[in-house]
Parts: sequence; structure tokens; C-alpha cells
Amino acid sequence: MRKTKPKKRIILPDPKFKDVLVTRFVNSLMVDGKKTIAFKIFYDALDIVEKKMKDNELSPLDIWKKGLLNITPAVEVKSRRVGGANFQVPMEIRPERKVAISMHNLIQFATKRSGHSMAEKLAAETVAAFNEEGGAFKKKEDTHRMAEANRAFAHFRF
Repeated sequence: MRKTKPKKRIILPDPKFKDVLVTRFVNSLMVDGKKTIAFKIFYDALDIVEKKMKDNELSPLDIWKKGLLNITPAVEVKSRRVGGANFQVPMEIRPERKVAISMHNLIQFATKRSGHSMAEKLAAETVAAFNEEGGAFKKKEDTHRMAEANRAFAHFRF
């Protein structure tokens, strides 16, 4: 690489929980630079999670973090062209990308859900991820299954 790597930007923790992970999630959730609305959606979703999961002793933030951890993939497949043929090569994912993928999947499948507000949909997908079900968890399982099926091509890693 000719140029130096750009400096990592420092992400400030969110105002309510003082957690950087929450801010990263809200930044992914944000549309058209409307960060205040994104924070409101996230906090409302956690309130809904708290109402749904009354019997659970964990806090809503811990439920969200556990759900995020449940949908975090460990491996992914990347296309690699070798000798005129394309192979799906399984590769491990770096930690920052793991978190980014899980957040993206949670938001994507929450958006696809049926419901009234985005906060309700996000809460439902979070609870589903916590219980190891739902679209985002299924996507992680499919990714792992595909990587397992293509394990024979692991020696093509670069």
C-alpha cells in the first residue's frame, strides 16, 4: 500500500448507557443523518424489549447485546477465482467486521418484519435474536453452513 492507513475515528459513547457499541449500532440505524431519530428508535425498542421480557432478570441492554452476539458470524465465504473457476472460499472474519455484519443483519431483518413502528420491529428482531431464532439468526446459520460445505477450498485462502 502506498498511502498510510487512515486514522480510526473515535466514536463517542451514547448519552444514556455510555456504551460505544450502542453508538455504532445507532450510526448503522441512522438514515439521512437523522441521528436523534435513530437514538429515539433504539431507546424505544429497548423499552419494548423490557416490557416483553419482564420475566428475564437481564437488563434490556444486556438482552440486546446477547442477541447481537447470537447473530454474529465467525466465518464467511468469499469468491476466489482460481484457474478459470470460481470457488467459494471460507474465511474467518475480523472482529470489527463481525460486529458490523451482525448489526447490519439485525437492522436489515428488523426492517423486513411486519409491524407498525421501526422500534417495534427492532424490538421483535432483538428478542428473536436473543432466543436464537428469526431472520438474522437464520442468516448466520446459513453463512456457517455454506462455509462448512466449502471447507474443501479453504487452502485457496489468500
